[in-house]
Formats: sequence, structure tokens, C-alpha cells
Amino acid sequence: MDPRSRAPRRRNDTVPLIPDEIIPDQLDGDIARQLRTLPKGLAEEVARRLVMAGLLLADDPETAHLHALEATRIASRVAAVREATGVTAYATGRWAQALAELRAARRMSGSDDFLPIMADCERGLGRPERALALAGSPEAARLDSAGRIEMRIVASGARRDLGQLDAAVVTLRCSELNDKRSPWAARLRYAYADALEAVGDVAGALEWFSKAAAVDTEGETEAAERMADLQGVTFEDLGEDAFEGDDFEGERGDPGDGADHPVSDSRHRDDSELHPVASPLGEDGADEGAASAVPDLQVTDPVVDGPMSEPAAIEPVMPEPVVPDRAALAPVPFAAPPEPQPEPLAVIERPHVEMLALVFEAEQLPPADLSTRDELDAGAAESDEAR
Repeated sequence: MDPRSRAPRRRNDTVPLIPDEIIPDQLDGDIARQLRTLPKGLAEEVARRLVMAGLLLADDPETAHLHALEATRIASRVAAVREATGVTAYATGRWAQALAELRAARRMSGSDDFLPIMADCERGLGRPERALALAGSPEAARLDSAGRIEMRIVASGARRDLGQLDAAVVTLRCSELNDKRSPWAARLRYAYADALEAVGDVAGALEWFSKAAAVDTEGETEAAERMADLQGVTFEDLGEDAFEGDDFEGERGDPGDGADHPVSDSRHRDDSELHPVASPLGEDGADEGAASAVPDLQVTDPVVDGPMSEPAAIEPVMPEPVVPDRAALAPVPFAAPPEPQPEPLAVIERPHVEMLALVFEAEQLPPADLSTRDELDAGAAESDEAR
């Protein structure tokens, strides 16, 4: 075996161990191809370190940074390794180290993908002007949509560092705020709501914190908490200890105190204690002791004071037959319908006469003299004779 293919020995106890289940095949294919220049043993060691750095970055960034540092010590001339070290340093707040590692990785690969992180490192170092210079560079304009959104967020923060609060709001006011599906949608809306709150627009901040919480399915932001703070709602984490105590034990019942908690003590009693027999003699209490005994128990009649007697036999009562009235059932003679009477002739009133005069005038015919009702009847008779 080539001695150069063996992984270097660990120099101190600060280098974290790698679980056996972590294998090089878990590494991204593009990064794995950059490790082909290394000997096989070293490449496997670096690959497993990078896998661990990626797995621990969100929950344990310090340990992730230690894995990345060990990978850089083994393969410092691989751009992906320097990028991993820069990202883990950024996650732990080591701004200067992160900026140096990402600059080195950029010189090796020529990629501008990490420009937003580099600009944010400039902010962390107290140099917001340099962050804005990176945000306005031609390289930043060539970033993809996700990179441009991240650079907007960083530039808005740099404006706020300089006291330019209104400019910070304008920097984030873009059409991408309406995007609901992109991975950066929640972060962009959260940053915009934060900028609105900084200028005193509480109503706008509440609106956009709500919109950020609606798309933040991964819990990347604190949009829901910030919205609750603006509304004056507080949440108290009671924890598991809040449900342990004497009060809750008392509600469940204390086996040692039967008087206060009869339910818990019921398993220690006999049936006579659980089901006492009430006196059947009413409220006067006469002969209460004898009536309480189960063998002498008698059921009293609710009407007569005394034992109930056997019910008397009830003879059925048959209803008397109803004789129908023959006169009412006699057939009704058929009545012929009345003969129709001729309808009286309609009497033409004066307005109708005036209307006929207008019709005659329109047809250029000499109108008849219909001034009286007698003349009208005579005209109608002559008309019938002519037919």
C-alpha cells in the first residue's frame, strides 16, 4: 500500500471522529470529482469529513467547522474544501476567516456563487460600504435568482447599518415578494417585514410577517414569534415539570385520603358502602333501620300507603255498534245543469263613439252621425239586414 494513500494521523483530541456509517458515496457528485486529484485514502477521508460538515451545519456548526478544518488541512488546494471551511466559519460567526476562505475558493474555481456570504461577512466586520460595493458589482448581476435575492437581503441590511432605513425598505421592494414557492420566499418576506418595522410601519410589518409565516414550512425564520410580539401576545413554555405536583395528584385522587377522594378509595370498599339502600317510608324516618335491610325490602304503592296488591282483572269494554242513518245514505237525484243564458249586448259608451269617429276620419270616410243611442241602434239593425 502506498504510504501516501493513508489518512494522516490525528494530531490532537480536537479533531472529531467520523461514524463508521458515513461513507464517501454520500458526497455530492460534483464535489467528489474535485477530489480525484487526491490519493484514494486521502480522498475518502476528505469526502467523509465534508459529509459530516454538511450534516452538522444546521444543528452543530462548531463541530461541522472542525470537520471542515481537518479536510482543509488534508486538501487545501481543492476549491470545494475551502468553500466548506468558509461556509462553516460563516455559520459560527468567524467573519474574517470565512471571508478569507471564500476568497481563496473563488480564485480557485472562478465561481461567484458565494458573493452574498462574502458581502455579509463585510457587514459582520463593520464594513457595510464594501458590502454594498459587492452588491452593485457586475459579478453580482450575473447571479441566479436565489443569489440575487440573497444579495438584496444583505444590501438591505447594509443600508440599515448606515442608518438608511427607507432605502433598506426600497431595496427589498421587488416583484419576487409575491413568490410563494421558491426556497427563499420566507426569508425575503421576513427581511421585508423586519425593514418595515424598523421604519415604524407596524401594520405593514404585521402583514408581511404573516405572509412569511404562511410560506415558512421549514421554520427558517421567526415570523410567527415576531408577529405575536407586535400583537402583544406572549407564549409561555410550561415544560413537563408544570404538570407534576400536589394539585394534579389531588385531582387524580390520593389513595390515602378516602374522605376527600371517594373515587380513588372505592376499590377498598364493599358493595354496601358503595350502594346504600334508601328508606322507602318517606321523610318521616319511621322504622328506618328495618327498612334499610335488604331482605325486608318492600315496594310501596305510590298511591296507597302499604304493600302493592295484585291488580284486578280488567274486563274489555266493547264499543256499541253505530247504525248509519238511512236517510243520509239515500241517493241524491241528478240535477240537470242550468241552461246557459244569452249574454246581454254590450253598450257602447261615448268614448267608443269618439274612437270610431277618429277611425273614420283616418280612412277619409264620412263619419256617421252617432250622436245619440237611438241612432246607433238603428244603424246596427240596418247592418244586420244587409248581411
